[in-house]
Amino acid sequence: MREVSFIKQNKEKWLSFEKAIFNNDFKNPDELASQYIHLINDLAYAQTYYPKSKVITYLNQLAAKAFQKIYKTKRHDTNRLVGFWKTEVPLICYQFRKFIYVAFIIFFAFTFIGVISAANDGEFVRSVLGDNYVNMSLENIEKGDPVAVYKSGSNWGSFIGITINNLRVGIIAFVMGVFLGVGTLYIMFNNCIMLGSFQYFFYEKNVFWESVRGIWIHGSMEIFAIVIECAAGLILGASILFPGTHSRYTSFKMGAKTGIKILISTMPFTFAAGFLEGFVTRYSNIMPHWLSVSIILITLGIISYYYLIYPFKIQKQITQQPVLSPSQL
Repeated sequence: MREVSFIKQNKEKWLSFEKAIFNNDFKNPDELASQYIHLINDLAYAQTYYPKSKVITYLNQLAAKAFQKIYKTKRHDTNRLVGFWKTEVPLICYQFRKFIYVAFIIFFAFTFIGVISAANDGEFVRSVLGDNYVNMSLENIEKGDPVAVYKSGSNWGSFIGITINNLRVGIIAFVMGVFLGVGTLYIMFNNCIMLGSFQYFFYEKNVFWESVRGIWIHGSMEIFAIVIECAAGLILGASILFPGTHSRYTSFKMGAKTGIKILISTMPFTFAAGFLEGFVTRYSNIMPHWLSVSIILITLGIISYYYLIYPFKIQKQITQQPVLSPSQL
C-alpha cells in the first residue's frame, strides 16, 4: 500500500483516537486498550514500510499518550504524584523537545547579545542593572568579596524571598506565551540581557571566576528552570498559532494543559535553587574550590539529565513495552 493511501485510510481513526485521549473520552479501559492495540499495529506497519515517514513520529507520540492513560488505569498503579514526575512529564518533554531546544538556542543568543552590548558600551551595564547595584558591586569587589550581595539578609528570609520571586518569573514567562509566544520571548530577552551584561561586568573587573563560583551554585538550576518555563510559554503560543487539525480553542486548551504540567515540574528545582542561594551561596568565597565546582556540576547535571536525557529513556521504555490486553488492566 502506498503511504498516501495508508494515511488516508487511517487518518480519521487516528484523529478520533487523539481527540479521545486528550479529552479523556473513553467509556471503559477495554475500549482504550483495543484502540491502543490498533494504534501499535499501525505504528509497526509504518515503521516497516515507511521508515522515513513523519507519520511514524506522530504515531509514536500518540502511542506514548495512550500508554499514559493505560498506565494510570492499571490496578497496581503507583502514587499519582510520583507518576507525574517519573513518567508523564518526561514523555511531555520528549514530545515537545524541539521547543526546549529552541528555548535554549534563544537563551544563549540573547545572553550573547547582553555580553556583546556590555563589551561595546561602557554604560550599558548601568542602564540594565542600575547605578545602585553597579556601585554596590564595585564596592564589594574592592573589599575582595564580589558576590557579597548574596550574604545580605537571613538564610530563611533570602530563601523564601528569592524562591517566591523565581516562581513569579517562571509563571509570568509561561502566561505571557498567550500573546503568541512574543510575551515569553520578551521576558527571556530581558533576563538574558541582564545575565549576559552581569557576567561580563565581573569579567571586565577580573573577578569572573569568583562570580561564577558564587552565582552558579544556585544559578545552574535557577536559570535552567527559567529556560524550561519559557519553553512551556512557547508551547502555549504555538498552540494558538498552529492549531493543526484541532480548532484553535481546543489546541489552546491542550497547549495550556501541557505548559502547566511543564511549569509545575520546574518548581522543585526552583525551590532547590532558592535553598542553595539562601543557605549555601553566601559561603562560596570561603568554601574550597572543588566543593563549589562540585555543587555547580551536580546541580546542573541533575536538571540537565531530567529534561534532556531521561525523557529519551522513558520514551524508549514505552516503545519497547508489550501491548497490554484488556484483561491486564
